[in-house]
Amino acid sequence: MAPSVARPGGNGQTSPMSTSVSGLVRASHPEPAAAVTVVAGLLAWGVGHRSAGIAVVAGTVLASQLAVGWSNDHRDAERDALVGRADKPVAAGAVSARAVGLAAWGAALATVGLAAAATNRAAAFWAIVALVSALLYNWPLKSTPVSVLPYAVSFGALPAFVVLALPGAPAPPVWLVAAAALLGAGAHFANVLPDLADDARTGVHGLPHRLGAAGSRVAAAALLLAATITLVVGPPGPPSWAGLSAVATAAVVPPVTWYAGRGARRGTAAFRAVLLVALIDVVLLVANGRVG
Repeated sequence: MAPSVARPGGNGQTSPMSTSVSGLVRASHPEPAAAVTVVAGLLAWGVGHRSAGIAVVAGTVLASQLAVGWSNDHRDAERDALVGRADKPVAAGAVSARAVGLAAWGAALATVGLAAAATNRAAAFWAIVALVSALLYNWPLKSTPVSVLPYAVSFGALPAFVVLALPGAPAPPVWLVAAAALLGAGAHFANVLPDLADDARTGVHGLPHRLGAAGSRVAAAALLLAATITLVVGPPGPPSWAGLSAVATAAVVPPVTWYAGRGARRGTAAFRAVLLVALIDVVLLVANGRVG
């Protein structure tokens, strides 16, 4: 690991610029941003994009994810500070809310510019739909009963963008878009599971919070099972044994893990179970994504 940048004078302390850059990176929600970007790149490869096309898709999706992550922390800055969220860079003073807000605007404009300049109108339209939908989750839909809707729309728009960005590609099959939307909706409930208590402290009351931990586990498992089934039976031809095995895993693992868990471990075990099913769905999504 490279040493941290120090102020002139050799006192060994990290410079303000280094701290701000680090805070800006952490405020972007780097793990989910990287995960969604990798999935988009793999899907682009799966549908037949060449290297340049994969780079355009990945770059557009990464810019969109950065815009959403920075917008999220910018919108939540005051609430996070009020409850002392030390894990949030803005609340911890590592980076200013203004800097994060400006970064969000820059990434959003980069998303639109890259999609418009490097793809076609249809693909750019769906890239913008995904971005706007995700931003609407940050405000005002995050604390409403329809908080799951932006996840479904943005994830459903992802394969539409990837497929339509491929020159000469037909419209994306309905089953592919539907499966991605179901995967996104399930991811919403799975993503919130570990943070229900913290979210309640910061005033977030989306659909998972209204359903509670048990209801959110059921919703996540059901939506991911539906996504798995759609990915297995949607493509032409009979389902493969691998696909049927994936459906069986999605149907059995989450409830068994849920009921076998005890106390606080139950929530963690359920979260890991739905993540396993989500990973299976991503593999199926990429494997079955080829069009034309």
